[in-house]
Amino acid sequence: MNLLSPGDVAFLLYDWLDVEELCRHDRYGEHSRETFDAALDLAATIARDHFAPHNRLADAHEPTYDGKQVQMIPEPRAALAVLARSGLLAAGMDHAVGGAQLPQVVATACSAWLQAANVATWAYAGLTVANANLIQRFGTAEQVEQWVLPMLEGRFHGTMCLSEPQAGSSLADIATRAEPQPDGTYRLRGHKMWISGGDHELGENIVHLVLARIDGAQAGVRGLSLFLVPKFLLDDDGSVGERNDVATAGLNHKMGFRGTTNAILNFGEGAGAVGHLVGEPNAGLAQMFHMMNEARIAVGGQAAALGCTAYLKSLDYARTRRQGRRAGTDPTAPQDRIADHPDVRRMLLAQKVYAEGSLALVLYCGRLLDERVTATDEDQARDLDLLLDLLTPVAKSWPSQWCVTANDLAIQVLGGYGYTRDYDLEQHYRDNRLNPIHEGTTGIQALDLLGRKVRMEKGRALDVLERRIRATLSKAEAADEEARAFAATVGRTWYDLREVTRQIHATDDPDRLANATLYLEAFGHTVVGWIWLDLLLACGGADDPLRNGKRHAARFFHRYELPRVRAQLDLLGSRDRTTVDVAPEWL
Repeated sequence: MNLLSPGDVAFLLYDWLDVEELCRHDRYGEHSRETFDAALDLAATIARDHFAPHNRLADAHEPTYDGKQVQMIPEPRAALAVLARSGLLAAGMDHAVGGAQLPQVVATACSAWLQAANVATWAYAGLTVANANLIQRFGTAEQVEQWVLPMLEGRFHGTMCLSEPQAGSSLADIATRAEPQPDGTYRLRGHKMWISGGDHELGENIVHLVLARIDGAQAGVRGLSLFLVPKFLLDDDGSVGERNDVATAGLNHKMGFRGTTNAILNFGEGAGAVGHLVGEPNAGLAQMFHMMNEARIAVGGQAAALGCTAYLKSLDYARTRRQGRRAGTDPTAPQDRIADHPDVRRMLLAQKVYAEGSLALVLYCGRLLDERVTATDEDQARDLDLLLDLLTPVAKSWPSQWCVTANDLAIQVLGGYGYTRDYDLEQHYRDNRLNPIHEGTTGIQALDLLGRKVRMEKGRALDVLERRIRATLSKAEAADEEARAFAATVGRTWYDLREVTRQIHATDDPDRLANATLYLEAFGHTVVGWIWLDLLLACGGADDPLRNGKRHAARFFHRYELPRVRAQLDLLGSRDRTTVDVAPEWL
């Protein structure tokens, strides 16, 4: 079953990211390559045996709502129970809450197996872990005891509730309100929509993290607070009690992720939904970003996983399916494999650089999280915070854009069979197409990157990234001629990108962010170009199919992908106003 390449995962973790080095830190001191491999093997087994078998079934038989209860096939509940019993649900979490305290980069790689096998079932687990991480970070000890521990046991599940019908992505317009009660709780009233995992019967309870405005709080995002609002209230002994005033108004039906419920929720149709304040009042959005940023990198991870599995499936088809002959071949000769045709190889190479480059980018962010957790120097810790902030919109958006392109190419490789339901690829494409919208659209990520992230602390985040890029360029100088040529292109592109960044922010033009998405694409390609150069150098002198494939993929990215950035930077530098000046009536 083609989900991920174990050899590729091992290369990224051990040959490139050197995750074994993390074991010298106290936090990860009990671990070794043996424990990492055991976790990865377990994740792969659960993915193959419990997640993948119902992937198509859940897509064909999506959940329904009868006005009282969500109905869905039984397999997701069984698979999630297996995952919880394995300990992988809490793989990267602290021992204090029953976690395995694996490095985040290893936990991310474990998740990739499950995402590749069945991203819709994985979504329930991923949301739950991110929810638990937020409560552990900002909640009280009692909240951790009551809500986090049952989530990590697989008994409770978690969501994040931001969007509202009238607000969409404009969180400043959130209207859900919270009324303080004498007992210290709050009563919430409002409407939330697009809530993934918002209602189901996969466990005993659902823990909603809800952004709302305490009565009297200021308008805008600075007046938002964060509340823990369960589907069912708890009795004094911690057992599940009566239903909270949280009602499901219906389910949204999507083109992909069909196995993941997506609910419209009404809070407070009666007495008001009982909520518990998490952290400080009016700090809700800052706290929610802890979950949102984790979810954004996870979106990049699931996009990469879907890109990788579709690539491997199309590669296997191209290697075994015989059709046609190359030009100039004897028409009576046996047919060639599809993989023998140059244009098919081009499509396979493009998939490879998009999918494997995306997985590398997401794992790199996981490695940065581990560096941050183990950092002992204050300046180093701040640098890592800034670098993670800078790369988060890229790690979310680049895989979710280019792995959809990779899925499109996978379908193309199979020809007419590619868009039939006889093969998995059309579902992978539909599932992956949601990721450019999940957790903030590409345009929102672009505005965040160009409008805020590149300017943080007078460009310090860019400086931190530049030091890492230049370290790779220095290594390339000691390598072969091809690596030096690739490094020269990466270096020039990075220099030009920084200059365009300076030019954009040298003006007070209110429309200077109009082409932010174009900037994000150029930035992402530059970063992934640097990563492919670093992967090339990590291959060393070994001569084997995996490393030879990495070298050729790096060559392809250098020659076919990085040149895209030049035209984008020229357009950005010109501060073209075509998109700004078009009147809506002309469209």
